[in-house]
Amino acid sequence: MTAVTRETYQQVLDTLRADVCSIGELVAERFDNALDSLATGDEPLARAVIDGDGETNDRSLGLETECVDLFALQQPVASDLRFVTASFKIITDPERIGDLAVNLAQYALAAKQQLVPEVAVEEIGRDGSSMLERSLAAYDAGEPDTAREIVAGDDTIDEHCRAASENVTRHLIEREADGDGPSLIEQLLDDVTRLLLTIRDIERVADHAVNIAARTLYLVENDPELTY
Repeated sequence: MTAVTRETYQQVLDTLRADVCSIGELVAERFDNALDSLATGDEPLARAVIDGDGETNDRSLGLETECVDLFALQQPVASDLRFVTASFKIITDPERIGDLAVNLAQYALAAKQQLVPEVAVEEIGRDGSSMLERSLAAYDAGEPDTAREIVAGDDTIDEHCRAASENVTRHLIEREADGDGPSLIEQLLDDVTRLLLTIRDIERVADHAVNIAARTLYLVENDPELTY
Protein backbone atom coordinates (compact mmCIF):
# COMPACT_ATOMS: atom_id res chain seq x y z
CA MET A 1 0.00 0.00 0.00
CA THR A 2 1.52 3.34 -1.08
CA ALA A 3 0.57 6.93 -0.21
CA VAL A 4 -2.84 7.87 -1.62
CA THR A 5 -5.08 10.90 -2.06
CA ARG A 6 -7.57 11.78 0.67
CA GLU A 7 -10.48 10.50 -1.44
CA THR A 8 -8.76 7.18 -2.09
CA TYR A 9 -7.68 7.02 1.55
CA GLN A 10 -11.30 7.37 2.66
CA GLN A 11 -12.22 4.53 0.34
CA VAL A 12 -9.54 2.40 2.00
CA LEU A 13 -11.00 3.20 5.43
CA ASP A 14 -14.52 2.41 4.20
CA THR A 15 -13.29 -0.91 2.82
CA LEU A 16 -11.66 -1.74 6.14
CA ARG A 17 -14.92 -1.02 7.97
CA ALA A 18 -16.85 -3.22 5.52
CA ASP A 19 -14.30 -6.03 5.84
CA VAL A 20 -14.45 -5.95 9.65
CA CYS A 21 -18.25 -6.12 9.49
CA SER A 22 -18.05 -8.95 6.96
CA ILE A 23 -15.90 -11.17 9.16
CA GLY A 24 -18.14 -10.29 12.10
CA GLU A 25 -21.21 -11.38 10.15
CA LEU A 26 -19.43 -14.59 9.14
CA VAL A 27 -18.66 -15.61 12.72
CA ALA A 28 -22.14 -14.53 13.86
CA GLU A 29 -23.59 -16.97 11.32
CA ARG A 30 -21.25 -19.72 12.47
CA PHE A 31 -22.12 -19.06 16.10
CA ASP A 32 -25.82 -19.36 15.25
CA ASN A 33 -25.10 -22.60 13.37
CA ALA A 34 -23.22 -23.94 16.38
CA LEU A 35 -26.21 -23.15 18.59
CA ASP A 36 -28.47 -24.93 16.10
CA SER A 37 -26.21 -27.98 16.13
CA LEU A 38 -26.39 -28.07 19.92
CA ALA A 39 -30.17 -27.84 19.87
CA THR A 40 -30.76 -30.36 17.08
CA GLY A 41 -27.74 -32.67 17.14
CA ASP A 42 -27.04 -31.80 13.49
CA GLU A 43 -23.61 -33.37 13.01
CA PRO A 44 -22.89 -32.05 9.46
CA LEU A 45 -23.74 -28.52 10.62
CA ALA A 46 -21.40 -28.85 13.60
CA ARG A 47 -18.59 -30.14 11.38
CA ALA A 48 -19.09 -27.27 8.93
CA VAL A 49 -18.58 -24.79 11.79
CA ILE A 50 -15.38 -26.56 12.81
CA ASP A 51 -14.06 -26.84 9.25
CA GLY A 52 -14.68 -23.13 8.59
CA ASP A 53 -12.42 -21.89 11.40
CA GLY A 54 -9.32 -21.79 9.19
CA GLU A 55 -11.00 -19.28 6.88
CA THR A 56 -11.85 -17.04 9.82
CA ASN A 57 -8.26 -17.11 11.05
CA ASP A 58 -6.87 -16.31 7.58
CA ARG A 59 -9.24 -13.39 7.10
CA SER A 60 -8.39 -12.02 10.56
CA LEU A 61 -4.68 -12.08 9.76
CA GLY A 62 -5.32 -10.36 6.44
CA LEU A 63 -7.26 -7.55 8.11
CA GLU A 64 -4.57 -7.10 10.75
CA THR A 65 -2.04 -6.70 7.95
CA GLU A 66 -4.23 -4.04 6.33
CA CYS A 67 -4.32 -2.11 9.61
CA VAL A 68 -0.56 -2.35 10.07
CA ASP A 69 -0.06 -1.03 6.53
CA LEU A 70 -2.36 1.88 7.30
CA PHE A 71 -0.38 2.71 10.43
CA ALA A 72 2.97 2.43 8.67
CA LEU A 73 2.28 4.00 5.29
CA GLN A 74 -0.58 6.45 5.81
CA GLN A 75 0.19 7.57 9.37
CA PRO A 76 -3.44 8.31 10.32
CA VAL A 77 -4.15 11.08 12.83
CA ALA A 78 -7.07 12.16 15.03
CA SER A 79 -10.35 10.40 14.22
CA ASP A 80 -8.76 8.28 11.48
CA LEU A 81 -6.19 7.02 13.96
CA ARG A 82 -8.92 6.10 16.44
CA PHE A 83 -10.84 4.30 13.72
CA VAL A 84 -7.87 2.21 12.57
CA THR A 85 -6.82 1.50 16.17
CA ALA A 86 -10.34 0.44 17.19
CA SER A 87 -10.75 -1.67 14.06
CA PHE A 88 -7.42 -3.38 14.66
CA LYS A 89 -8.53 -4.29 18.18
CA ILE A 90 -12.04 -5.32 17.10
CA ILE A 91 -10.65 -7.81 14.56
CA THR A 92 -9.54 -9.97 17.49
CA ASP A 93 -13.11 -10.35 18.75
CA PRO A 94 -14.64 -12.10 15.71
CA GLU A 95 -11.61 -14.40 15.56
CA ARG A 96 -12.14 -15.38 19.21
CA ILE A 97 -15.88 -15.79 18.69
CA GLY A 98 -15.11 -18.13 15.81
CA ASP A 99 -13.03 -20.23 18.21
CA LEU A 100 -15.92 -20.29 20.71
CA ALA A 101 -18.33 -21.36 17.96
CA VAL A 102 -15.97 -24.26 17.23
CA ASN A 103 -16.10 -25.20 20.91
CA LEU A 104 -19.90 -25.30 20.83
CA ALA A 105 -19.86 -27.41 17.68
CA GLN A 106 -17.46 -29.84 19.34
CA TYR A 107 -19.75 -30.06 22.37
CA ALA A 108 -22.61 -30.89 20.00
CA LEU A 109 -20.58 -33.72 18.47
CA ALA A 110 -19.62 -35.03 21.90
CA ALA A 111 -23.18 -35.07 23.24
CA LYS A 112 -24.78 -38.49 23.44
CA GLN A 113 -27.74 -39.37 25.60
CA GLN A 114 -28.91 -36.16 27.23
CA LEU A 115 -29.55 -36.73 30.93
CA VAL A 116 -29.43 -33.12 32.12
CA PRO A 117 -32.11 -30.56 31.22
CA GLU A 118 -30.77 -28.07 28.67
CA VAL A 119 -31.98 -25.23 30.93
CA ALA A 120 -31.99 -21.93 29.03
CA VAL A 121 -28.78 -22.52 27.08
CA GLU A 122 -30.25 -21.92 23.63
CA GLU A 123 -32.15 -18.84 24.80
CA ILE A 124 -29.03 -17.37 26.38
CA GLY A 125 -27.09 -18.20 23.21
CA ARG A 126 -29.59 -16.31 21.09
CA ASP A 127 -29.27 -13.32 23.43
CA GLY A 128 -25.51 -13.45 22.96
CA SER A 129 -25.98 -13.65 19.20
CA SER A 130 -28.24 -10.59 19.30
CA MET A 131 -25.64 -8.66 21.28
CA LEU A 132 -23.00 -9.54 18.69
CA GLU A 133 -25.15 -8.47 15.75
CA ARG A 134 -26.08 -5.20 17.43
CA SER A 135 -22.50 -4.41 18.36
CA LEU A 136 -21.38 -4.93 14.75
CA ALA A 137 -24.20 -2.67 13.56
CA ALA A 138 -23.13 -0.02 16.08
CA TYR A 139 -19.55 -0.20 14.81
CA ASP A 140 -20.68 -0.03 11.18
CA ALA A 141 -22.95 2.98 11.71
CA GLY A 142 -20.93 4.67 14.46
CA GLU A 143 -23.86 4.56 16.90
CA PRO A 144 -22.70 5.34 20.46
CA ASP A 145 -26.17 4.95 22.02
CA THR A 146 -26.51 1.37 20.77
CA ALA A 147 -22.98 0.66 21.95
CA ARG A 148 -23.84 1.91 25.45
CA GLU A 149 -26.98 -0.25 25.55
CA ILE A 150 -24.91 -3.33 24.73
CA VAL A 151 -22.37 -2.55 27.44
CA ALA A 152 -25.15 -1.92 29.96
CA GLY A 153 -26.86 -5.19 29.05
CA ASP A 154 -23.83 -7.33 29.83
CA ASP A 155 -24.77 -7.73 33.49
CA THR A 156 -28.10 -9.26 32.46
CA ILE A 157 -26.61 -12.02 30.35
CA ASP A 158 -23.98 -12.64 33.03
CA GLU A 159 -26.78 -13.19 35.53
CA HIS A 160 -28.61 -15.53 33.18
CA CYS A 161 -25.43 -17.55 32.70
CA ARG A 162 -24.84 -17.72 36.45
CA ALA A 163 -28.41 -18.91 37.08
CA ALA A 164 -28.17 -21.52 34.32
CA SER A 165 -24.89 -22.85 35.71
CA GLU A 166 -26.40 -23.13 39.17
CA ASN A 167 -29.42 -25.01 37.80
CA VAL A 168 -27.24 -27.51 35.96
CA THR A 169 -25.05 -28.12 39.01
CA ARG A 170 -28.10 -28.44 41.26
CA HIS A 171 -29.52 -31.13 38.98
CA LEU A 172 -26.35 -33.22 39.36
CA ILE A 173 -26.39 -32.86 43.14
CA GLU A 174 -30.02 -33.90 43.32
CA ARG A 175 -29.41 -36.98 41.16
CA GLU A 176 -26.48 -37.99 43.35
CA ALA A 177 -28.70 -37.61 46.42
CA ASP A 178 -31.29 -39.87 44.78
CA GLY A 179 -28.73 -42.68 44.78
CA ASP A 180 -28.21 -43.08 41.02
CA GLY A 181 -25.56 -45.66 40.16
CA PRO A 182 -21.91 -44.79 39.42
CA SER A 183 -22.24 -45.28 35.65
CA LEU A 184 -25.24 -42.97 35.45
CA ILE A 185 -23.55 -40.38 37.66
CA GLU A 186 -20.50 -40.50 35.37
CA GLN A 187 -22.69 -39.80 32.34
CA LEU A 188 -24.46 -37.05 34.26
CA LEU A 189 -21.10 -35.52 35.12
CA ASP A 190 -20.10 -35.53 31.45
CA ASP A 191 -23.35 -33.77 30.54
CA VAL A 192 -22.98 -31.24 33.34
CA THR A 193 -19.40 -30.47 32.35
CA ARG A 194 -20.40 -29.99 28.72
CA LEU A 195 -23.29 -27.69 29.64
CA LEU A 196 -21.18 -25.62 32.02
CA LEU A 197 -18.55 -25.17 29.31
CA THR A 198 -21.29 -24.24 26.84
CA ILE A 199 -22.65 -21.59 29.19
CA ARG A 200 -19.16 -20.26 29.84
CA ASP A 201 -18.41 -19.94 26.12
CA ILE A 202 -21.72 -18.21 25.41
CA GLU A 203 -20.90 -15.72 28.14
CA ARG A 204 -17.53 -15.12 26.49
CA VAL A 205 -19.22 -14.42 23.15
CA ALA A 206 -21.29 -11.75 24.90
CA ASP A 207 -18.09 -10.33 26.41
CA HIS A 208 -16.58 -10.01 22.94
CA ALA A 209 -19.73 -8.22 21.77
CA VAL A 210 -19.21 -5.79 24.66
CA ASN A 211 -15.60 -5.32 23.57
CA ILE A 212 -16.77 -4.31 20.08
CA ALA A 213 -19.30 -1.88 21.58
CA ALA A 214 -16.71 -0.36 23.92
CA ARG A 215 -14.22 0.13 21.10
CA THR A 216 -16.97 1.70 19.02
CA LEU A 217 -17.45 4.27 21.78
CA TYR A 218 -13.73 4.93 21.66
CA LEU A 219 -13.65 5.51 17.91
CA VAL A 220 -16.81 7.65 17.84
CA GLU A 221 -16.42 9.71 21.00
CA ASN A 222 -12.76 9.24 21.91
CA ASP A 223 -13.99 7.57 25.11
CA PRO A 224 -11.45 4.95 26.25
CA GLU A 225 -13.06 4.34 29.65
CA LEU A 226 -14.67 1.01 28.75
CA THR A 227 -11.94 -0.40 26.51
CA TYR A 228 -9.85 -3.21 27.93
